[in-house]
Amino acid sequence: MGRLPALIPASGTVVLALTLCACDDAKKPNPAPPSNKRNDAVLASPSSSAPRPAPAPSAAASPTKPHALCAGGSLNRAMPTDKLGHAEAPGAPSLGDAIAVGDSRWTWINLWAAWCVPCKQEMPILLRWQAKLGSSMRLVFVSLDDDERQLMKFLESQPATGVRTSHWLPDGNVRENWLGAMKLKSSPQLPVQILVNPAGRVHCIIEGAIEESDFAQVSAIVTGR
Repeated sequence: MGRLPALIPASGTVVLALTLCACDDAKKPNPAPPSNKRNDAVLASPSSSAPRPAPAPSAAASPTKPHALCAGGSLNRAMPTDKLGHAEAPGAPSLGDAIAVGDSRWTWINLWAAWCVPCKQEMPILLRWQAKLGSSMRLVFVSLDDDERQLMKFLESQPATGVRTSHWLPDGNVRENWLGAMKLKSSPQLPVQILVNPAGRVHCIIEGAIEESDFAQVSAIVTGR
């Protein structure tokens, strides 16, 4: 019993030390969450969260200069004849397994994928071009998606006036053969534009996205004016 009072000062010291540690911890900032560049990247996937709206262009920005489209002249290359897959949103008409070309009309073939942000950004531009050119040009979309579920989810998310049908080249021999006939890599950098003349032969191939300012050149090729 005589030793008990001697323990009281020691316990008070322990309490004081713990209190000081707690205060020090409270002052320290929380550690930053670990960074994962792959996860932080913007994924062009319908399954990802809603994309952020594109920033409005500055009023002082100069208009985009048009590309030099089909500057090398006509390739006059035959179209591949392989049968393609196809995908349609519910209620949309079936495309069949062949791309319609020729019939005295120009055909614009757009290679795209649901994960490709520039591909989806240019789709409204292409649809407007088709509306302006009317019967002079048909517009065909060919998906290079590997995941059919991702492709279907994108098509189903489109409005009635959007892209709700697409031909499809899944990974495999058909894709390699088809792209090889076009002299393209088996995994080309998307988007890719293929312009086919009214005789059904490839006129030119444009690798990369198009801009609104390119319309004058496209119209001149398609209408001859």
